[in-house]
Amino acid sequence: MTDRARGGGIAPVRTIEWEGDLPGTVRLLDQAALPAEERYLRIETAEEMRDAIRRLAVRGAPAIGVAAAFGVVLGVQSARARDGEGALAAANAAADLLAAARPTALAPFRLLGRMRGRARAEAPRGADAVLRGLLEEAMQAVEEDRRCCEAIGEAGAALLRDGDAILTHCNAGALATASSGTALAIVYRAAREGKRIRVFADETRPLLQGARLTAWELARAGIEVSLLADAAAASLLRNGTVAAVLVGADRIARNGDVANKVGTYPLALASEAHAIPFYVAAPLETIDLEAATGEAIPIESRGAEEVVLLGGRRVAPEGVKVFNPAFDVTPARLVSALVTEAGVLPHPDEASVTALLAGAHRPRRG
Repeated sequence: MTDRARGGGIAPVRTIEWEGDLPGTVRLLDQAALPAEERYLRIETAEEMRDAIRRLAVRGAPAIGVAAAFGVVLGVQSARARDGEGALAAANAAADLLAAARPTALAPFRLLGRMRGRARAEAPRGADAVLRGLLEEAMQAVEEDRRCCEAIGEAGAALLRDGDAILTHCNAGALATASSGTALAIVYRAAREGKRIRVFADETRPLLQGARLTAWELARAGIEVSLLADAAAASLLRNGTVAAVLVGADRIARNGDVANKVGTYPLALASEAHAIPFYVAAPLETIDLEAATGEAIPIESRGAEEVVLLGGRRVAPEGVKVFNPAFDVTPARLVSALVTEAGVLPHPDEASVTALLAGAHRPRRG
């Protein structure tokens, strides 16, 4: 969203930006510091970018993809290769490093593949051509993300009516992209159209992305937001307050199964139980045709400290075992519609998902 939101709010925050020409740096909003502090990091190396991704200073599939692309540029820039082959080797090494940061989101892997391909194509022209080509490719990805978010917002806003309240989980807004978001782009677009939309944001344990990020982002943009504990979501759906559940996705299988932040699956079950539409907003690049079902999607497991500590204070006994998946898989049968830059796909299944990809004008990200 480029102009002020209704109600006096301001445009969504810029999560990640390239600064300068070459050599340059990446300006990155440190999401691990929110909401207490709006702090920006200056990232200068591929290693620093990998660490920022791992510790969730940047998160959300599209934003991680852009961060990884910029990380490859930084890796080649730091290597100061003398020829094209040396620059290509540096690009591949940086891509390998960044690909290992987090496994579930598909967008970073697709974009890293593009960066490798661009480096390979430019290598015969020398090291400078590789570096400039990589920066151009990364900046193109930023522009594609902007257009994609706008298209998702436009398509999804038609699903919301004036006065609707929606429930969301984790953060699929500007903080998760290089633009206005996926799920929250729909909210921003609806607000621009004059619709009064209220948002209920799950706190999203264990790392509280809903409390720390979504509530902060929406309040900053002038959108009415209420925070609730994850365990209260089913009761909210039962009482008829919410018109729809609206979430993002990190990877979508060929049959329409959706991997998103852990806690999404129970929301889908509760939505089905109370006949509430359950919408998933995500770019086409999120669809993984090589994953026949959600069972084939790799699910990241994270450290026990995220569960046994809260605000740095231990809230569980020493030695207790912990189950801490970062994501869960929602079966396609529970998804009312996928909202992509190509439009709204009701009740996705393998036939409709593959047809969508075959018929859509795919962005160059893949």
